[in-house]
Amino acid sequence: MVKLLFLSGSIRTGSYNASLAREAVAIAGQIDGVDADFIDLNDYPMPIYNGDLEAKSGLPDAAKALKKLFIEADGFFIASPEYNSSISPLLKNSLDWISRKEKDDEPALIAFSGKVAAISAASAGGFGGLRGLVPLRMMLGNIGVHLVPKQLAVSFADKAFDENGVLTDMQHKGNLKNVVEQLADTTKKLKI
Repeated sequence: MVKLLFLSGSIRTGSYNASLAREAVAIAGQIDGVDADFIDLNDYPMPIYNGDLEAKSGLPDAAKALKKLFIEADGFFIASPEYNSSISPLLKNSLDWISRKEKDDEPALIAFSGKVAAISAASAGGFGGLRGLVPLRMMLGNIGVHLVPKQLAVSFADKAFDENGVLTDMQHKGNLKNVVEQLADTTKKLKI
């Protein structure tokens, strides 16, 4: 059994990326040998990362709780909105906090090193958030995450999802299934 986390880099009401992550976790839930959980970053509020704050107070409780989930998981799926051709400040801040050590003897990047990840994006624009996936892939790769090659950028998301946040575009739905299946398959193989 492999444990996979699914999250969105957006907490906005009606977020296409949150809908995409929820669709992905539903797909993963149908795959044998996968324990899939959706996590909402809204449940883990943290201050903007500041080294002085970390030195004074250590990791915030929300960062510790989120980090624990990542440590316990074998892999994760991130649906990331594109902010000015990069990732959202919320996502970057969350990943930065949980990358920090809690104790001196803790292995570096314990929440990320050796984990498997898949990334995707959704946007009302024609590129579907694709430009933001480039720095996300680079960042995750640099902190020891194995990224699966497949990814998805859902363009014109305002037409691809219905009013309930359900992905109705069948081509995107099929591509999302391929991404999630590759994440599950790769995670299983690397866990052996």
